[in-house]
Amino acid sequence: MTDPNQDADKESKTPETTDADWAAALSEQTAQTKQANQADGLQQDMDDWASALAEQTAAIGPAPEDTAAPAAPSAAAHVFQPLVDSAAEGDSDIDLIMDIPVQLSVELGRTKLTIKNILQLGQGSVVELDGLAGEPMDIFVNGYLIAQGEVVVVEDKYGIRLTDIITPSDRLNRLNSRR
Repeated sequence: MTDPNQDADKESKTPETTDADWAAALSEQTAQTKQANQADGLQQDMDDWASALAEQTAAIGPAPEDTAAPAAPSAAAHVFQPLVDSAAEGDSDIDLIMDIPVQLSVELGRTKLTIKNILQLGQGSVVELDGLAGEPMDIFVNGYLIAQGEVVVVEDKYGIRLTDIITPSDRLNRLNSRR
C-alpha cells in the first residue's frame, strides 16, 4: 500500500529539491558509514588491548587467588624462541661469545707522583708502588677487577697464577671500603 499524500508530494517537488534531497541522503549515509567505520576501528583497538592484556596476564602467571588454575603458556615463549633446540645443546650458548676479544691486565701497584717528580725520572730510577712484596696482584678484564694472583716465571717469561676469583659481592665490598 502506498500513501496517496506521499505520491502527491513526489509529483509537486521540483528537480532542484529532489537533488537536494538526494545530496542530504547521501551525506547522511556517508556520515553513518564513517561512524560505523570509527566504531569498527574502536572495536579493533579494544580487541588489540584485550589480547595484549591477556598475553601480559599469561606471561606474569595467575593471580594469587587463582593458584589452583593451571598457568597459561607464556606469551614471551612464543616471541623469544630459545637459541638451542634441546637442553643437551645448552652448552653451545657460550660459544656465541667465545671469540670476543677482551683486554687482560695485571697491576703490581699504584702510586701518585707530581709532574716535577716524573720529569726527574731517568734510567735506573726506582718508583715506589703501594703494593707490598709478596702481596697478590690485581687482575683486570676490560678494567674490571676479576681475580688476584701471584707472579710466576715460566721459561724466561712472566706469567700470573690465579689465587683468588673476585665475586660480585666482593667487588662491592672493595668499592665501599675505598670510600
